[in-house]
Amino acid sequence: MDSTILAQITGNIATVGYGLAAIGPGIGVGIVAGKTVEAMARQPEMAGRLQVTMFLGIAFAELLAFIGVATFFIFQ
Repeated sequence: MDSTILAQITGNIATVGYGLAAIGPGIGVGIVAGKTVEAMARQPEMAGRLQVTMFLGIAFAELLAFIGVATFFIFQ
């Protein structure tokens, strides 16, 4: 098999792989934000503490997406 064809196949697989890796954090951020809104609706006095916790949860979920990007560049 020609090396240029193999390089194209690897690039396409890496692109699909990163797309799949971004699905998890996207779902995680949606769940975290949705549950925070539910909690703030139930106890509005806790809104400040809930928002801080939500932003920490979102940061950790997005870290997974950044690891996916870094993995692409490391194994390229």
